[in-house]
Amino acid sequence: MSVADDAYGLLGPLFQGRGLEVYDLTYGGGVLRIIVDKPGGVGLDEVADASKVASRLLDDHDMVQGRYTLEISSPGLERPLRRPEHYARAVGEKVSIKLGPHIDGLRRIEGVLMGSDDEGITVDEDGVPRRMVYGDIAKAKTVFEWGPMSEKKLKEKSSR
Repeated sequence: MSVADDAYGLLGPLFQGRGLEVYDLTYGGGVLRIIVDKPGGVGLDEVADASKVASRLLDDHDMVQGRYTLEISSPGLERPLRRPEHYARAVGEKVSIKLGPHIDGLRRIEGVLMGSDDEGITVDEDGVPRRMVYGDIAKAKTVFEWGPMSEKKLKEKSSR
């Protein structure tokens, strides 16, 4: 198992007991990045508490060999989309997709995420549905649109 998998197995249940979800967790270049979330969003105090608890637990289990940097944050307004469940939660939102170098033609897509399943996603790009499999996606994120927003839309975003 990888450092990220081990850390997720250790920290996932701990954070869940504190009402938080590990939205994403990556390890590379000596940096362990953990994104935590909960319905209604995560506050600064919760992130600080999660950081203290995670740091102590990771050190006690000597999970990461050598020196490393621990970064814990909330997903923010523009959330990274890396796993099928991320895409499922973002259906109906505007997304930005960068396809891998093995794809010919236009590799950057922006539109509304119409749907997702176990194999891939469908994005409405200027009225044209475009299907992509997860293996073709190099990078994806939600796109926050500034400007007036209906109260209903604001409540929907804050409840995720």
